Amino acid sequence: MMQTTDIKVPHTEQPDKSQQPKNLATLTEQQVLIVGGGHVGLSFALLLAHHGIVSTLLEKNSYPVISPEDDRTRSHYLDSRNTALSRRTVQIYQEIGLWSELQSHACRIDAVQISEQGSFGRAQLNKADEQVESFGQVMENAWLGRKLLLAAQNEALITLIDNAAVTTIDQQSDGVTITFSYYDDNEHEQQLQGSVLVACDGRDSTVRQLLNIGTTTYDYKQTAIVGVVETDQPHKHVAIERFSPAGPLAVLPLTDPDGDGNDDYQSGYRRSVVWVCPKGEETQYLEDDSHFLQTLQQAFGQRAGTFITAGRRGAYPLTRVLAKEQVNGRCVIMGNAAHTLHPVAGQGFNLCMRDAHVLAQMLSTQVLKGADIGDPQLLKRYEKSRQTDQKRVIRFCDAVVHGFTHPNPAIKLARNVALIAFDKLPNIKPLIANYAMGLKS
Repeated sequence: MMQTTDIKVPHTEQPDKSQQPKNLATLTEQQVLIVGGGHVGLSFALLLAHHGIVSTLLEKNSYPVISPEDDRTRSHYLDSRNTALSRRTVQIYQEIGLWSELQSHACRIDAVQISEQGSFGRAQLNKADEQVESFGQVMENAWLGRKLLLAAQNEALITLIDNAAVTTIDQQSDGVTITFSYYDDNEHEQQLQGSVLVACDGRDSTVRQLLNIGTTTYDYKQTAIVGVVETDQPHKHVAIERFSPAGPLAVLPLTDPDGDGNDDYQSGYRRSVVWVCPKGEETQYLEDDSHFLQTLQQAFGQRAGTFITAGRRGAYPLTRVLAKEQVNGRCVIMGNAAHTLHPVAGQGFNLCMRDAHVLAQMLSTQVLKGADIGDPQLLKRYEKSRQTDQKRVIRFCDAVVHGFTHPNPAIKLARNVALIAFDKLPNIKPLIANYAMGLKS
């Protein structure tokens, strides 16, 4: 039976903060409402807090009970999903003072090797040649999510509500009101009002559907097998991008259980793997460790050494989903709700972070001017300002996927010549590297 009642604070361990409301039923007016408390939603809330902007974040799932005293070691040595953070994403976390908390589980990328299975074309990027600290960092999703959640819990300007499912959205001339169901022993209904609503609730976004925003979708007819492996040779902070007839593959360096991934003296043997196969072939790679390792070995040769151990793996069908509009009145669609991309080159999450950073800065400027942060014209300017970067990344991902899986011999020759040209011609590498690192959009 549905009831209307007071809402308890989320069941994550909340610090005693004098500025944090004790009774969420009193939270009827907030500047920014965020729906979706994954990595993008939490990061956006922290960006807003950095600018002094209050937000309430609603997440449909239950947050885990964690505390800062939890064991910092990697409890799932070979069972974690990972994300490659671009140089720009690292800079964003540095700006909000979070990178020092994240860095111990991050493994920097000093070099990138690119090649195609059974072909002559190859190229390599080195951080010394491009005069950068690194090309990015690879981090376990579990660690990133844990630190983002702890930071949000400890931020007085952020109110977290989990187990909350948005059911209606009502836009007015001066604000937006959402109704959501909150679950404990019973189901309760609650309303919140804000100046702007930002949806970070994933590829199948409820907010996007409630706003009747359509999508364009493209099925790559591929499945990504994601997991962690161990090799007999240290990774030496080298990422390997390999293209096969089945699709693009990647082996990325990871931290060891007891070491800092940025320690020059560490010899890491763990690697994150993204293996793309035709849809329908994933079962053999998920259930048979030996077959999976043998297939990786055949695809990569000895570039990573010998693959000796495979952890638990997950399979993710690959579909491009693009929202037909990212701003509707006072509502913004962000993260995978706005654009879900192919994982090639690890651009998806980093693009979302650049979106979040730009919007947070624009809202901060409005606050400083004493202007309406939910002004639909402002939000439309945000949408327009992000189009160039988004379209470039989408075109790049699709060009790589289709260009390196096309079986035509002439196209295969052309792409291998292009790889060699990329490796040898001056001024090309810095341009591509800056785009890949998110430093030029």
